[in-house]
Amino acid sequence: MFRTKRSVLVRRLWRSRAPGGEEAAAGGEPGEAAAAEARSHVCGGGRGCCPGKAGRGGRAAGPAEGELKALTHAVLKRLKERQLEGLLRAVESRGGVRTPCLLLPAKADSRLGQHWYPLPVLLCKVFRWPDLRHCSEVKRLPCCESYGGAQPELACCNPHHLSRLCELESPPPPYSRYPMDFLKPTDCPDSVPSSTETGGTNCLAPGGLSDSQVLQEPGDRSHWCVVAYWEEKTRVGRLYSVQEPSLDIFYDLPQGNGFCLGQLNSDNKSQLVQKVRSKIGYGIQLTKEVDGVWVYNRSSYPIFIKSATLDNPDSRTLLVHKVFPGFSIKAFDYEKAYSLQRPNDHEFMQQPWTGFTVQISFVKGWGQCYTRQFISSCPCWLEVIFNNR
Repeated sequence: MFRTKRSVLVRRLWRSRAPGGEEAAAGGEPGEAAAAEARSHVCGGGRGCCPGKAGRGGRAAGPAEGELKALTHAVLKRLKERQLEGLLRAVESRGGVRTPCLLLPAKADSRLGQHWYPLPVLLCKVFRWPDLRHCSEVKRLPCCESYGGAQPELACCNPHHLSRLCELESPPPPYSRYPMDFLKPTDCPDSVPSSTETGGTNCLAPGGLSDSQVLQEPGDRSHWCVVAYWEEKTRVGRLYSVQEPSLDIFYDLPQGNGFCLGQLNSDNKSQLVQKVRSKIGYGIQLTKEVDGVWVYNRSSYPIFIKSATLDNPDSRTLLVHKVFPGFSIKAFDYEKAYSLQRPNDHEFMQQPWTGFTVQISFVKGWGQCYTRQFISSCPCWLEVIFNNR
């Protein structure tokens, strides 16, 4: 039977939907919902930090799938051929290829089961997160035309122009709590992390320039942060200075400009390092926004983040937060960082201040819940040092 190009595109899009979307999209049975919630807590999700596990099994046949298919096809058939092609590129590349916004009427929504969903939420449920319930659970990426509400009458429905919000009301385990004593200065051998793992001391980087010197050159306001890539205790490559508001840090990205870790020369022969390095993939997106610095996990594996501004201001402990693929977290808050310095606190000033540094480990976590107590034992990790001027 002859098929038009539009119908072929719609069929390919439906085949590319997220697995397990039928039960979650239609609400599922009460028992299934309870089981999915229980699995989410077991895996350490808490609220919003762990994708529901209901969507990882096989696709179930039945009325729920038929209803979802009919609704999805009805929405897709409203799109122009050019829009369908852009959506298909976004879905099949998992966001690795730059694709245009899919602008549709902002007030349009669709009914699925007993729920009405805005079109952006519906397409995110179909193609990314079957357990997604509400638009408050997602965050628009700065690449999106709808970011900041510039066109209130239209909303972008490209599911890869949004990320899932990582909420921190209850820290998502596995996490670690360890005392500030672990951050006291130590001797500074070559190739040991310069600003955080050794408590803020200034070990010289290759070339004789320390991390702190990079940020403290008088009158230099051109960059808002620098990034160092480490494999265990060895820095690989030079410090990467960041001027643009958004930076992609990746190992392999179909269309990527930014900090490409795959181009750095590494002499590390460790099988674990090589294995983790191969899993970095699309990596992360680091973005300076109005309310702080956000990290979006674009890879297919979790990342782990430690930042002083993610902790309770009155706490003398540090947390390591697990962020799942597709999720975003506000990793750094400038106002909170300045307030945490507490210059009149004599006891606090006796300890090195690491509030303007964020550590990010790919795939492997560290802390008391792991055999790796320090991030310098992690195979592949980043140190992000913010300009505090």
